[in-house]
Order: sequence, then C-alpha cells, then structure tokens
Amino acid sequence: MLDRGLVHTAPTYNSRDSGSCVPTAVVAFNFFVIEAVLSLDKQQVRKAASAKRTQIHKSLQTSAEKKLAAIGLDFLGPAQGRVVSGFYPYLSEISVLALFEDLFQKGWITSLPVVVKKDSPLEFRQWKVGDETKAGPWGILEPLDTAPVVIPDVLLVPLLAFDKSGYRLGYGGGFYDRTIVKLKAQKPVIVVGVCYSAQEVEKVPTQPHDEKLDWVLTENGPIKFGS
Repeated sequence: MLDRGLVHTAPTYNSRDSGSCVPTAVVAFNFFVIEAVLSLDKQQVRKAASAKRTQIHKSLQTSAEKKLAAIGLDFLGPAQGRVVSGFYPYLSEISVLALFEDLFQKGWITSLPVVVKKDSPLEFRQWKVGDETKAGPWGILEPLDTAPVVIPDVLLVPLLAFDKSGYRLGYGGGFYDRTIVKLKAQKPVIVVGVCYSAQEVEKVPTQPHDEKLDWVLTENGPIKFGS
C-alpha cells in the first residue's frame, strides 16, 4: 500500500511561481503520486460502499422503488416534453422503473444510456418500461439499436455513495463524468443522483475530473446541492 505521507508533496504541484526552482519532472511525479493515492482511496471506498449498498438493497428495494415513484420529479418542474434518462437497475442499484412508468404517463420522454465504447461519453436512446432491451457491457440492459437517439434534459444517475457537497462515487469507468461534460457543452442539463438515503457518506474522495451532482433523489425525497 502507498504511504499516505506522499500526499504532503502536493504544495510543489500547486506552485505557480515563475521563479520556482522545482524541476518540472518532480512536479509531474508529485502529481502522479497524488493521483495514485486518490485512486487507491477510491477503490477502497468503492468496495466498502458496494457492500453497504447490497445490505441496504436487501431490506429496502421494494419499498424504496415505490417511494421514488410517489415522490416523482415534480421538484424539477413540469415535464413539458422534456427528456429524462434513467438507468436499468443493475445488481444492488435502487430501481427507477416504477418512477419511469409514472414519468412517462406525465409526459416525460424517457430514455436509457448506451455504452458506445470505452473512455467515451454515453449515448441515450428513447425507452419506456415494457420496451424491448438488449444486454450491453457487463450485462446491463440497454434499448435496441433501432430506438431513437435523444439528448437528455435531466440525467438520473446511479451511484455507490454521495456526500453533502454533491460529489458522487461511481464505478470508476468515468462514463458519467465524460457524459456530463459533453451534455453541458450542448445545453443546460440537470444531474440527479438516485440512491438509498443511507448511501450518504461524510466525504467522497475526489479527483479533478469528477463532476458534481445538482440533486440527489432518495426514498426520503430530493436534496439540492449548491445555490
């Protein structure tokens, strides 16, 4: 395991003084070490958060799904034909399927993400509960290739943990971080983490590329981050 004392090299990375005599190679090495430590921390937190979510899911999955549907997305305003992307529940993820059925009835255009390729943003295809699906990477169900491509106005994302600052702990592939950046460059998009309330932690370990959530929706209701 890496020595956490290596984190104390951070000040040399942050220095902007043009007169600094710190060699560029040292600065680059220090940055690499910091990133490696943070990555290791995230792996450890992911393992613990996944185990915790599995236990929560066993006792709350049915009631939580119903509560999400009852809460809905009214806190984001009326549907007005907007596009919302969700996720087909995988392993111990909270299910948004009952919520999706309700959103479709209220006039939302519902969709699911599609993995295009590694290290690329996600694509979104129109889908409603009952439509046919196919198995994508990791066995996660996705819409058929014939389903229309859409660009979400609201992005519902799964997570392993979240904190009070709005940071989300994902699975490590970076798909949603890249996707959020791409979508926000195209138009305003609201990012909502959807999970069990007990998945909140004191602090999620973060890295510069991590994108914040605008909201979190749990079985207890929505939580807004920022102003």
